[in-house]
Amino acid sequence: ITNIIITVQWPIWDYSALVHRGHATNHIKLFILMKKADLLDRKILKVISVDARRSFKEIAAQCGVSRAAIHQRVVRMVQRGIIVGSGYQVNPKFLGFGTCTYIGIKLERGSLYKTAVARLTEIPEIVECHFTTGPYTMLAKLYSRDNEHLRDLLNNKIQEIPGVTSTETMISLEQSIQRTIPISTEHEYEEPEKEYYRPVADFLDEVDD
Repeated sequence: ITNIIITVQWPIWDYSALVHRGHATNHIKLFILMKKADLLDRKILKVISVDARRSFKEIAAQCGVSRAAIHQRVVRMVQRGIIVGSGYQVNPKFLGFGTCTYIGIKLERGSLYKTAVARLTEIPEIVECHFTTGPYTMLAKLYSRDNEHLRDLLNNKIQEIPGVTSTETMISLEQSIQRTIPISTEHEYEEPEKEYYRPVADFLDEVDD
């Protein structure tokens, strides 16, 4: 056997009953159709996106499953990058950073992006940076104490980065909306299947775990 296509449609953590290491070789390829997050995942995400301080016991009671099941699902979602962070959000104003600013940055060449990002990373006041289309090469978000602090960041740090040709400053006067993306937990919700190709070695390691 040189090539086998296996199609499965259950959540990835239910595959252990289907595959055993002794039945596969390095020549077998798995072509898996799976959903990014099933109904239980979405229920969990909806709860913790509102209040990440909720205990697994409380989440389990709300979702109607065991605490162990919640723990397993959360660990899996962290491993797969569905949950990308946890912790408290600190209001910058209470630390003296009252000015929120977006900086549009133009580079001489797009190929300088990685070098510029490395330099921007050294500026702790910058909390976000995106590689964008449109009039700017990059869009950065930063917090400063006041206008003088902002001017220092622009003139003596950001504009001194090699390859930066110009910047445009947009000060946020008020943040009117802050929320996560909507998480549907309706039973009739159907997410389109998406094809994922994964090497068999990676797949079998997960089954063993």
